[in-house]
Amino acid sequence: MKQRIITAIVALAVFVPIVLIGGLPFTLIMYVIGTVGVIELLKMKHLKAMSFPSIISLLLTWVFLLPNGRDVAFQFLSEHKIEVALAAVLLLLMYTVIVKNKFTFDDVGFNLLTTVYVGFGFHYFIEVRQEFGLAYLFFAFLIIWATDSGAYFIGRAMGKRKLWPEISPNKTIEGFVGGVVCAIIVAIVFKLLANIDQTMIELLVIGIIVSLFGQMGDLVQSAFKRHYGVKDSGKILPGHGGILDRFDSLMFIMPILAFLLSL
Repeated sequence: MKQRIITAIVALAVFVPIVLIGGLPFTLIMYVIGTVGVIELLKMKHLKAMSFPSIISLLLTWVFLLPNGRDVAFQFLSEHKIEVALAAVLLLLMYTVIVKNKFTFDDVGFNLLTTVYVGFGFHYFIEVRQEFGLAYLFFAFLIIWATDSGAYFIGRAMGKRKLWPEISPNKTIEGFVGGVVCAIIVAIVFKLLANIDQTMIELLVIGIIVSLFGQMGDLVQSAFKRHYGVKDSGKILPGHGGILDRFDSLMFIMPILAFLLSL
């Protein structure tokens, strides 16, 4: 527990100021975090980080992470992500032939899904921060924190019915509902304190959707860790596991949040 607390304090001391600053420092930290996340997934599949397919996956992730049309130097790549992704697909498929199926079609699919999941997950961190502002990024953090905390404590206190025992044995239906209730409370308080455009009803709807998808993101993380037989996605955060263990819910909800805010 002591190690978890120390790690959390140090991580917050580094991360929060960068979130507040925004701009290039925030984009760069998302690149670092996203890169680590991709490597964690590749290691779960026992794919070497310095292999040709992994390098292609990292390069494609970096393209997906690019902000939309802000940096002239990378504007072409930012506007042609689909074409770049197709080129990556072709390169990986050709590689399966060159290595005589030591790297298979299934591996190609895994690498590409990894880049989409991690790349766009963290891309939308950048988009929410830059397009909609700091308040909405903190709104997402608070909703996920309230959801996770509520699900844990209410599940421990009142949980009797298992939510999805094959995937995450400790989660309960009562905890799942409790997490959503806590998210609603946070959304109400946030609306009362923050100067934002959404009405109370709109923010409550967004908060509920974000809470639901956030919990599903956590279950997805549990599902693929169980599939690959690992306890944590990595060891970069002592006491907390890997990057994907800490950002699983947020990666899942950031694209959803950006879509809802753009309506």
